[in-house]
Amino acid sequence: MQRQRKVPLRKCVGCQEMFPKRELIRVVLTPEGEIALDATGKRSGRGAYLCGRPECLRQARKRKALERALKTPVPAGVYDELEVRLQGGNGDG
Repeated sequence: MQRQRKVPLRKCVGCQEMFPKRELIRVVLTPEGEIALDATGKRSGRGAYLCGRPECLRQARKRKALERALKTPVPAGVYDELEVRLQGGNGDG
């Protein structure tokens, strides 16, 4: 009998639900102080996670959940980039 690997779970800062890490969008505060979307999930720095639902992004923005999770102010451009990503865009410009 083969042992199943444990799936890492993370909490969405918008809805507070747990999801497999791979299904979430990671926003990272890099050691250099830059806030960016982390497509790979492997960038070093403090991370916060959002599920793919637009209402969760709105909740997170309204409640400043990303700011709290990353312990720093989040520029509006990061939220805009997340919105584009959630609406089916690729977030590359």
